[in-house]
Amino acid sequence: MIEFKNISKSFQYNFWDKKFKALDNVSFNINEGELVGFLGANGAGKTTLIKILMEFSRQDSGDVIFSRTMGNTPEKIKSSIGYLPEKAYLYQHLTGKEFLEYTGALYGIPKNELKELIAKWTDRMAIGYAIDRRIHGYSKGMQQRLGFISSLIHRPKVLILDEPLSGLDPLGRRDFKNILKELNNEGITIFFSSHIVPDVEEICNKVIFIEKGKLIYEGSIDELVIKNSNDLYSVKYLSGEKIETIQVNEADKREVLTEMLKNGLNIVEIEKEKPRLEEIIYKIKS
Repeated sequence: MIEFKNISKSFQYNFWDKKFKALDNVSFNINEGELVGFLGANGAGKTTLIKILMEFSRQDSGDVIFSRTMGNTPEKIKSSIGYLPEKAYLYQHLTGKEFLEYTGALYGIPKNELKELIAKWTDRMAIGYAIDRRIHGYSKGMQQRLGFISSLIHRPKVLILDEPLSGLDPLGRRDFKNILKELNNEGITIFFSSHIVPDVEEICNKVIFIEKGKLIYEGSIDELVIKNSNDLYSVKYLSGEKIETIQVNEADKREVLTEMLKNGLNIVEIEKEKPRLEEIIYKIKS
């Protein structure tokens, strides 16, 4: 759906400084229907790449290629994208309702339909009670929710979100993640950046990881976890009224389990030990 092909970008903050390479020959794909997490520490180049995607910044070299399913003109392609920057600018003098009405009008959504969509999403994002208040009175989390609604109210084919979970309380992050999964299940392709690895691991089926402007990994989270797993299994069994755990390796698993069953032990659970994505990322970085 979207292909990044050999994207490089450098910055020079003043004449005397050496150029800083924010992106170094980065290539990867976002395929239709995927929920992709874009991982990297602060300063890794995530926002720079997203700004290039949105044409807010120009790459030094390389191309961003959109599939025809997104449209056959630049205008149609842009209208098929929903975008939420890390620090969204919302018109503070407007009410939440007025802002969404303005956003919806820009997309050409009919008034009756827009009214229903505003009611649906402000209720779903738990800010319906504040929709008639001025935005300058909203908390950071409420403004993040309002910005998110504005990015999806026109039913885009692709959602591009830059650190959408930062600044949210645990309840807000849970709501966002649930909605992202729901939207993806409805067929919307989602690409969101984050430096919070567990959030990406929880909901994404694919991860892109960049470090210091270079692509480190692109692919399935499951594949990455399996590739970095050992051959150990945790076996939980009932011992009196307590649950005990032992570790066995692949080679000895059958023999150990057979012996445990022969001795009448009640096996509760057998699970292959897998590292968390966060552990793998730290390992790759080091």
